[in-house]
Amino acid sequence: MSFGSHAEPDQPPHVLQYARDWQAAEKIVYSTTLESSSAKTRVERAFDPEVVRRLKAEADHDLTVDGPNLAAQAIAVGLVDEFHLFITTSVVGGGKRFFPDGVRLDLEWVEERGFDSGLTSGRYRTR
Repeated sequence: MSFGSHAEPDQPPHVLQYARDWQAAEKIVYSTTLESSSAKTRVERAFDPEVVRRLKAEADHDLTVDGPNLAAQAIAVGLVDEFHLFITTSVVGGGKRFFPDGVRLDLEWVEERGFDSGLTSGRYRTR
């Protein structure tokens, strides 16, 4: 998905909304190699759970974690309290998983949605 998708009118509404939300959001990118970033994005060299805990406590809106490596770190230290899981109609073997070894999560189902494309999403909270 391109985050310039908002300029492509044939995209499904959920893709257009995601692109608009992504562009409007303040972002932190964790990277040891990236030198600079785009507007509304700052680069941090290392994931620091205490910094994220403070951000979370001070935020007046939800924070999201994207990417399997970063998600695994946030899950392992108990920073994630809600999961939005998506199932697509295409299956490709392999890839990185974001649930880290040694972590047990008891989840509570909150909501599920289906889309005309066949995509389904499930929202779960940690108990």
